[in-house]
Amino acid sequence: MNEVAAIRAESSSEPLALPHNIEAEQQLLGAILVNNDIYDRISSLVRAEHFHDPVHQRIFEIASTRIQKNALASPVTLKAFMEDDEGLKELGGPAYLARLAGAAISSYAARDYAQMIYELAVRRDLITLGQDIAARAAQVDVESEPKDQIVDAEQRLYKLAEQGVAERGFQSFLKAVTDAVNVANAAYQRDGGLAGISSGLTDLDKKLGGLHPSDLIILAGRPSMGKTSLATNIAFNIAKAWKRGTRPDGTEGTVNGGVVGFFSLEMSAEQLAARILSEASEVPSEQIRRGDMTEEEFRRFVEAAKALESCPLYIDDTPALPISQVAARARRLKRTHGLDVLMVDYLQLLKGASRESRVQEVSEITQGLKAIAKELDIPVVALSQLSRQVESREDKRPQLSDLRESGSIEQDADVVMFVYRDEYYREREKPGDHDLEAMAKWQEIMEKVHGKAEVIIGKQRHGPIGTVELSFEGRFTRFGNLVQPWQQGGDGGF
Repeated sequence: MNEVAAIRAESSSEPLALPHNIEAEQQLLGAILVNNDIYDRISSLVRAEHFHDPVHQRIFEIASTRIQKNALASPVTLKAFMEDDEGLKELGGPAYLARLAGAAISSYAARDYAQMIYELAVRRDLITLGQDIAARAAQVDVESEPKDQIVDAEQRLYKLAEQGVAERGFQSFLKAVTDAVNVANAAYQRDGGLAGISSGLTDLDKKLGGLHPSDLIILAGRPSMGKTSLATNIAFNIAKAWKRGTRPDGTEGTVNGGVVGFFSLEMSAEQLAARILSEASEVPSEQIRRGDMTEEEFRRFVEAAKALESCPLYIDDTPALPISQVAARARRLKRTHGLDVLMVDYLQLLKGASRESRVQEVSEITQGLKAIAKELDIPVVALSQLSRQVESREDKRPQLSDLRESGSIEQDADVVMFVYRDEYYREREKPGDHDLEAMAKWQEIMEKVHGKAEVIIGKQRHGPIGTVELSFEGRFTRFGNLVQPWQQGGDGGF
């Protein structure tokens, strides 16, 4: 059935130089149309874009969609969907589908043919990618620096290694709908109905539905509100819950929790680790720093350190990283150890290539972080500073307009959350000891706000906004689930 190659060659003035095997594609498609069960054996290996012939791509896509819906995919059923397909008409119309089924290979060889189709597709992409890299390198341009070309080449090679396709391009609505149904099904099957990764904080998860892949989540707050503490708490909860196994789609990978990458541009890795150990061992962080611990506390500290040794939490404390380096290092981590969530503390400490203005630079950084989230298909949680205008208001709860260089951050983020602790501000309003009435009133307010924090969701692209109340233990820099009055007697902690 190599008439396809002949027809393609006749209709094109250029030779078919890229490696491909039309006969292998024909025989694999024929086998699927004869026996739909074969699709389950090869679906994890090949996708529509791996076929060289565009008509074969469309046949495979329609057949796979029908099979996934438990509907029959045969020459007769596919005919209705492809009668007006111009490419198929060129090959003989619906009769070509019948010829495919007639040329089907035996089912035991299907996996080998699928492997061949996949490998030839990767070779084609490598050739194209190599030609692009060579062409760009040969073109000496002031705007295009070699180091930027290296990062770009690494990014495209990563996509090819991870997904088996160098450039995604357009995808049909059919495929997008199937992916959306799969995500919803995964959330339905999972305990608690979360579509994303659990933060370990029940009320926050209910509001967000977990941390979703490809989302950029901004966590903002004024100094001393606990931004870094909340980020480390969430990172620790996710890494602690990490489990590997077989996922619903049959592939091996993370089934609970996740591997966490943490870019700590403000604190050293050792300081960050001390915070996490303080939370896990319930020994105040200042005592850990001074070494001022009782024998019991030190034993707890050492036990917590041993328990956390196997946690998949990776810290990079390189200061002033350019956004391109963040992307390159995140890719490398995903290739070597896996990566399910990325944390950045904090985005104003990253560097962009733009030197025109700070607003332009921050815009480039937020766009870069969003691109990382989409490319690696992971949630990216980036911390952000707030402007001082918060302090001049009577109600110091943050708003979207308080974000520094807010336009780009607000625009690129899928979720914007603010950490707010009323207790911090109330402590600074303590009246003098001589004013007994004011002191009694102040103590009453302090009792209400003591050990409480608010996470204000100011923007959420896929869900509601609102406020989530959490508990906060300052000594251990730990956020937890708040016990509500009707839950007294239950466990409100982790």
